[in-house]
Amino acid sequence: MSDSAPPSLVADIGGTNTRVALADGARVRPQTIRRYRNGDHAGLAGLLSAYLAEAAQAAPSGACVAVAGPVRDGAARMTNLDWRIDEDELAQAAATPRVALLNDLQAQGHALDHLEADSLAPVLRGAEVPSPEAARLVIGLGTGFNAAPVFTRPEGPLVTASECGHVTLPVRNAEELALADWLRARHGFAAVEDVLSGRGLERLDWWCATSAGDAGVTGETRAAAAIMAALAEGEARATRAALIFARLLGRVAGDLALTHLPFGGVYLVGGVARAFAPYLHTLGFADAFRDKGRFDSFMDGFAVTLITDDYAALTGCAGYLDARRSAPGLP
Repeated sequence: MSDSAPPSLVADIGGTNTRVALADGARVRPQTIRRYRNGDHAGLAGLLSAYLAEAAQAAPSGACVAVAGPVRDGAARMTNLDWRIDEDELAQAAATPRVALLNDLQAQGHALDHLEADSLAPVLRGAEVPSPEAARLVIGLGTGFNAAPVFTRPEGPLVTASECGHVTLPVRNAEELALADWLRARHGFAAVEDVLSGRGLERLDWWCATSAGDAGVTGETRAAAAIMAALAEGEARATRAALIFARLLGRVAGDLALTHLPFGGVYLVGGVARAFAPYLHTLGFADAFRDKGRFDSFMDGFAVTLITDDYAALTGCAGYLDARRSAPGLP
């Protein structure tokens, strides 16, 4: 990309906050990153207009937005936010005809080839990667839960979308069945995301308190940050919730690994993943990940790595635009 060319505009819309930045090729300009509370804006158009005015950037060379929800036919409906976004609106708000919408986990997948080594922290060691073309898998735990496989091709990565956070929560014992029944009674369905997310952790902590008859329960759920603080102090209620969380995360991640065979590695991303990472070994994540009967030794082939870069999705958006600038025919 020419140094004189305008930068591209990239954004990552989560359920709670939106991050926006400018990028040169696949490199995000760190000093341009801004974070906005979604609740302060009626929609994406006003937010991007405010950002461009603040950045004094009249017309970016392109725009790519990652959204926490499914993208279909150039439009997205947010899963945990009452916003609808389409490419026409994005082109108008960003003042550029060259635009793209990605699911947020797709953006994380497109970031893998552009992340610095110090943004990657090992969780489980795996076998040696068999080839540079080996599939990889990103699993996101934040406001919601989702995953996306990453396939390497000579012309650039192919990252396919999913909404696997809304599949049925896998249960294997009486305690987990009671939890699933409790979730179904309140939400009509017990999904993976109902436990393995920030809001899911809050529900799980509340269930642990009420099912144990905790006399200190006040009728209010605790925020995820408060639960993690209580876990750090060794509180029994938070520890029970964390044990169930880590066990279910290991099981679901292992199921996804068997589904996609990511011999190039499994990558955990998102604020909840980063918060739980220091506890995963002691809480039994590895055992649950590998607990696949006669396939338990097979699971040793998959390394699990934490992405510590909170802005990786912005890098993925920039990389996606840059690859398609070089090869416009790519999907």
